[in-house]
Amino acid sequence: MRARLPCGTRRVRETTVGVPERLLETASRLFAERGFAPTSVQEIVAAAGVTKGAMYHYYSSKDDLLQEIYSRLLALQSARLEEIASGPGPVADRLAEAAADVVVTTLSHLDDAMVSWRSMHMLPPERLAQVRAERRRYHERFRGLIEEGQAEGRFRSDIPADLVTHQFFGGVHHLGSWYRPEGELTPEDIGRSFADLLLSSLAKS
Repeated sequence: MRARLPCGTRRVRETTVGVPERLLETASRLFAERGFAPTSVQEIVAAAGVTKGAMYHYYSSKDDLLQEIYSRLLALQSARLEEIASGPGPVADRLAEAAADVVVTTLSHLDDAMVSWRSMHMLPPERLAQVRAERRRYHERFRGLIEEGQAEGRFRSDIPADLVTHQFFGGVHHLGSWYRPEGELTPEDIGRSFADLLLSSLAKS
């Protein structure tokens, strides 16, 4: 029987997770379920089983929690992308691995991803500019693989790499609207399919 993927984390691990991690897990779950604006600090600390004083020791506001939820997933995905992109092997293989990886990591941390997609615009302007810059750097590294394949003549070059990148991530950003952990497709199945579709769109006729 296939194990279900925990979307984000549906229950806070009370004994094995430190206070900052418990607060992030709880905030991510509540923001994903209820929305960022309607969720109060009191609800977060109560669900996490900590005091407000403990929360403010690590995070000065809900904005801090929201930005950290975004940053921790992006940091994970950026590190994995850099390892894949700079590794050995044909560019098509590296692009396929990178495409599958971003799908799998998104589905493995779906609460964080959903919060990022739905609520990041609620950050103050200076924080929003920072997270957008971080995401842009990730997209540029991913796009670089497409450009590498085009420069080598392995991918079709009549479609701009930037457009291909936007189209691919548009699909990634809609995963939360239809993915269900109890469904027939595993995150790995979906990742492989997304990678196949991307490589097919770049194949030279």
